[in-house]
Amino acid sequence: MMRIPRIRSMSHTTETVAFAPPQRLDARRIGRFALRYSLVIILAIFLVTLAISNRSFLTVSNMNVILIQVAANALLATGATFVILTGGIDLSVGSIVGLAGVTAALFAQNDGALTCTEAVGLGVLAGAAIGAFNGLLVAFAKVPPFVATLGNMTVASGLAFVFSDGQPISGLSDQFLALSGNIGGVSIPVVVMIVAVAISWVILARTRFGMHIYAVGGNAHAARVAGVGLTGVRFAVYTISGALAGIAGVLLAARATAGIANTGTGYELNAIAAAVIGGISLMGGRGSLLGTIFGFLIIGVLDNGLNIINVSPFYQLIVKGLIIIGAVFVDSITHRTED
Repeated sequence: MMRIPRIRSMSHTTETVAFAPPQRLDARRIGRFALRYSLVIILAIFLVTLAISNRSFLTVSNMNVILIQVAANALLATGATFVILTGGIDLSVGSIVGLAGVTAALFAQNDGALTCTEAVGLGVLAGAAIGAFNGLLVAFAKVPPFVATLGNMTVASGLAFVFSDGQPISGLSDQFLALSGNIGGVSIPVVVMIVAVAISWVILARTRFGMHIYAVGGNAHAARVAGVGLTGVRFAVYTISGALAGIAGVLLAARATAGIANTGTGYELNAIAAAVIGGISLMGGRGSLLGTIFGFLIIGVLDNGLNIINVSPFYQLIVKGLIIIGAVFVDSITHRTED
């Protein structure tokens, strides 16, 4: 007889303990899900809101325009991802865009002695050269990345103005201008963007070099002890960033039908913003290229949509800045949650 109250009491206690934790776990899971897929949610909200605001936004032609517009920033943001994952920063990519475009245009003129392929190669090589110089300063001379790339931003910009004599370089060959055309109905810049991003994703996610990049940014001392060549990795990522900026510069020169020295002014900020919005930690060692993809798509959609609904460029800067701050805030929350 005395056992009956005990059994009921124990069963009552068991029910209380059994049902309370799942409720807390469900709330945590929802929160983690929202944080994990926050970029997808933000992009979806932008798409729906802009589509409701203007019927011409969510059309095939406008989506194609957005992809063409984000192609250059996608290349720069991909390069920024390599660099930032090592704990570095590259402020020179905007100037590299102008230098690469001017260099390629100089050799792609109708009366030039070089072929279109050679002109493109020289443009990309110019970008890679500045990137390699950044890498030498950061990896071997131990110059802080901010200082090294800030200095080379000015150097690259100066070279672009010297090579062009401060004037747009026009009269480009038809073969070079064809780089802004289509392949099978898809814009060439978009094709280049997809290929470059895909290759970069494979490098970061599926190769030993990619693992070393994360290791250098996550804990440089531990990476050195494990046998990772810090100088080689750092040199390589800045060279990659410069080369991708060179490709972007060549494509923009073909699109503008001229090599213009200041074409890439301010582009470095959009590239860094795309990586940060995508969850790449400025401290290095954390984030993925998939996040960067959502980052530059969000910026592209936002820029295009706000232009369509005639929002002032000044307000656009405010909105973009708030989004960057929000992205860093979400990243810090995620960091604390994981810790």
